[in-house]
Amino acid sequence: MNSYSKKITQNPELPAAQAMLHAIGLTKEDFNKAFVGIASTGWEGNPCNMHLNELAQLIKRDVVANDLIGLVFNTIGVSDGISMGTSGMNYSLPSRDIIADSIETVVSAQWYDGIIAVVGCDKNMPGAMMALGRLNRPAIIVYGGTIAPGCVKERRLDIVSAFEALGEKKQNKISSSEYDQIIANACHGPGACGGMYTANTMASAIEAMGMSLPFNSSNPAVSVDKKNESVLIGKAIQNLLENDIKPRDIITRSSIENALRLITVLGGSTNAVIHMIAIAKSFDIEFTIDDIQSISNSTPYLADLKPSGKYLMQDLHDVGGIPAVMKLMLNHDLLNGDCMTVTGKTVSENLHSLKELKNNQQIINSIEKPIKSTGHIQILYGNLAKNGAVSKITGKEGEYFKGFARVFNNEEDANTAILNNQISAGDVLVIRYCGPKGGPGMPEMLKPTSLIMGAGLGDKVALITDGRFSGGTHGFVVGHITPEAYEGGLISLVEEGDPIEIDIKSNKINLLVKDDVLTIRRSKWTNKQDTPIGILKKYRNTVSSASEGCMTS
Repeated sequence: MNSYSKKITQNPELPAAQAMLHAIGLTKEDFNKAFVGIASTGWEGNPCNMHLNELAQLIKRDVVANDLIGLVFNTIGVSDGISMGTSGMNYSLPSRDIIADSIETVVSAQWYDGIIAVVGCDKNMPGAMMALGRLNRPAIIVYGGTIAPGCVKERRLDIVSAFEALGEKKQNKISSSEYDQIIANACHGPGACGGMYTANTMASAIEAMGMSLPFNSSNPAVSVDKKNESVLIGKAIQNLLENDIKPRDIITRSSIENALRLITVLGGSTNAVIHMIAIAKSFDIEFTIDDIQSISNSTPYLADLKPSGKYLMQDLHDVGGIPAVMKLMLNHDLLNGDCMTVTGKTVSENLHSLKELKNNQQIINSIEKPIKSTGHIQILYGNLAKNGAVSKITGKEGEYFKGFARVFNNEEDANTAILNNQISAGDVLVIRYCGPKGGPGMPEMLKPTSLIMGAGLGDKVALITDGRFSGGTHGFVVGHITPEAYEGGLISLVEEGDPIEIDIKSNKINLLVKDDVLTIRRSKWTNKQDTPIGILKKYRNTVSSASEGCMTS
């Protein structure tokens, strides 16, 4: 069990290392125990992560109670909800790789035998998973849980309610007083954003992949269930150490397919595309955007969850949680039940004794009456996206849009145009130079899409970008356009008034401008002139395309 830590605890030629371990309170007898690193992404600055350090300490107590050495360390986080719509959003996606790098660094340098990653916000989870793929030591992911819904005048609220309230206020749909009430009550204490946004999407995916205990992803942050879960972790990591069950025994192509099928059933975030590809690559598993399209083609969309639907993750928890959804899928051959999990049992064995979805629940449609018979995530190609783009079409937005370009070289200008009522029905907003390199950092576009919805234009305009979207985004949107504008992709040549056609049924996105015109434009094109510093400069120089997972290693 201590195959790594013994490198420093049992080597008589490393007295300084052992002296420092004594300094933190360990005894000579402790040197024979397995060392478990508990990586907390806890920090005080946002609700998603504010409770994680406390949760990490509860987990540490249980680890120690199981005769292991628990050692808590921290890594970083970025709150998308706070940075959204500002240049701070450029740092969001890079934080994923910093998290992965920092967990790998501490665990490798300090010779920990196992890892428990305590995570909360969007990039925490894929970052932790990427580290576990590289390290391949017994490990468990613990999600901090979803936030409770807010409420104003019987209107249930979440973080997207706050974003959309601005558009509603500008259109005089709500008063300033109502607006202030929504802002004050949208986020109700600790926990990650409540809908099937990126945090809950990735937590659910990790549970489906077998890297967290059953119910981990749907147990609310503020609940007895989440506290009770924390006292199961020590025994679970002990079992993994004793039986030498490692992440690469759990994460296989089949388990990744399980995760993507669950994401499809739930209507999860388009961010899952880049994150799942990055996770697969960290485990040396080949997985592409075309594989994701194939899964979407053969998997129904069933969940009436926000942002496109009505309900929140806590509602799903109340009718059976993610295990009940997985059991429904397993019973209809939408999951591979033979995949190993962190319980030491297979998916089928874990689900066997668990309850099915409650009768008469309204959140998950039946297989026979899906919201949409195929998946909401669609991979598009065409002259605007020769290497692919990602759309999120639930069926409510329509499947075809043809309109005329309104071009913005940054998100701020687009937001200003929407707020000033300069966007009309039939427009295709083009927001470019927001890709992995162009941002740099591939910022999310939740603010413009929320303003569009708040202004009542959700079914009247389209928005395309080489950036990405929050899991809270809904509407007729296409992101991850590759090649991006910064690398000279065709999106860089679009001009005001150009016709653009988006056909979801044929998975096409095209700029309807003649080649000879584009050739002239190409000869005059110059790239974005900016000079990022620090981590953003490093990111631009190392990051791969969105279609390749935005990898930096």
